[in-house]
Amino acid sequence: MKKYYITTPIYYVNDRPHLGHASTTIWADVQARFQRMMGHDVFFLTGLDEHGTKVQQTAKKRGVEPQAHADEMAKSFVDLWKLLNISNDDFVRTSQPRHQKVVQRILQELYDRGEIYLAEHDGWYSTRAEQFVTEKEMVDGKFPEHFGEVIKISEKDYFFKMGQYQSWLIETLEKNPALLQPDSRRNEILGFLNQPLGDLCISRPKSRLSWGIEMPFDKDYVTYVWFDALINYISVPGYGEPRFKDFWPADVHLIGKEIITPHAIYWPTMLKAIGLELPQRMFAHGWWLFGSAKMSKSLGNVKDPAELVLTYGVDAVRYFVCRELQLAGDSNYTDELFKQRYDSELANDLGNLVNRSISMLQRYRAGKLPAAGKAGTGDEELRKMASETVDFYLDNMPLFQYGKVLEKTARFVQRANQYVEENAPWKLAKDPSNDARLDTVLNLLVEVVYALGTILTPFLPETSHKIASQLQVEKFGFTKKDLSCLTSLKSQHQVGAPTPLFPRSDTRAEQPREPRQPKS
Repeated sequence: MKKYYITTPIYYVNDRPHLGHASTTIWADVQARFQRMMGHDVFFLTGLDEHGTKVQQTAKKRGVEPQAHADEMAKSFVDLWKLLNISNDDFVRTSQPRHQKVVQRILQELYDRGEIYLAEHDGWYSTRAEQFVTEKEMVDGKFPEHFGEVIKISEKDYFFKMGQYQSWLIETLEKNPALLQPDSRRNEILGFLNQPLGDLCISRPKSRLSWGIEMPFDKDYVTYVWFDALINYISVPGYGEPRFKDFWPADVHLIGKEIITPHAIYWPTMLKAIGLELPQRMFAHGWWLFGSAKMSKSLGNVKDPAELVLTYGVDAVRYFVCRELQLAGDSNYTDELFKQRYDSELANDLGNLVNRSISMLQRYRAGKLPAAGKAGTGDEELRKMASETVDFYLDNMPLFQYGKVLEKTARFVQRANQYVEENAPWKLAKDPSNDARLDTVLNLLVEVVYALGTILTPFLPETSHKIASQLQVEKFGFTKKDLSCLTSLKSQHQVGAPTPLFPRSDTRAEQPREPRQPKS
């Protein structure tokens, strides 16, 4: 049976990870957890791109060998992924022999078939982007800031015959809109393809760059970092081995919009030349902005996700990233917005609802779930909203519409809190004649908590575990019918003691940290 195969980009090791790296990885992790919840056999790959000019230059400035620098940076990524509760199944490093062997095999196959040739050329080269750029990419006579310093280079290099696939690529993107999402990204690439597509320079002379995978047919050259890096998506699943058919084509490549050109132009043409199917989908999300500037190390405006975890907890960081980062547009990060989301939607709304629901069941029914009776004030509205939330969740999670899903869920939580105020269980409990109504209200509230614990599992795995523990269920099951109708728990089910989930931000410093649960 084919696995559900999802990838992040592999990140450069020229510096330590920041919120941008963490966000893409969290997004992929949420999808991997959702797909597992849906019963799929998931393979989630992330990792590091360790070769190229930037890495060599950074290592030289630090006075260390590139491999030693890469090893140190790799540990910082691995440690952060553990801190963020990332459930990846593998972690690739392009300096690994398993990857290098596949890169060299593919290069040799393409060279033997005449897909690669040697030629003299002049070109503009962006060290920051690790690629040659053309004058058509200039804006008002200058290359955009994200290319960094662009210099003129004249040398002899190897080229992949990418240009011959231009018509095929245009036709493929036009006939299969789902291949590259959102539509604005696909339109951007189609616009770029209105101009002639040249061949791709895929080598660097060792005289200029020694840190890379050696070309198998010419010992004086190493492989261009992007040609090397993209192949990780097929090297790790075992290109050329029988097991490869269980993984490929990938279901999703998740990337940031700044690397759309290599993924939407280089990679499809490489796959076409190799003779492999294209991935099912590529999603390119927007950037984090500070004001009007992209978050980046070079601008000195990055946010350390580890600091946010220490301040607010890991699930708060995961929630904010999925609530605010947009697929189509860019998103502004501010500490004030983070605190607002935390206090309003997590501490005041979700945390309060879970705590008060379980507390009242303990107080009024000794923690045993009563059977629901005849519908009363707000019952059917809440059940209808549960059904709509679950349906919306199932439709939009595979499309990475996380912000919309969490907004819908937040409204459901708010409505459940309003339901508590409208029915006032503390008043019902004062009069035995209201026992049947109190039973129904308590039943419905605890079922809402169960439903929320389930649908928030991919986003908030630690919180979901805590909710399951308080409800005394081993783990949440996802049965659409049960969640939609709020009938997942049996009558007389015993719940545990309530524990606050999200202390308000102004009291978090006083709270002891709980140990992290293992990935699930």
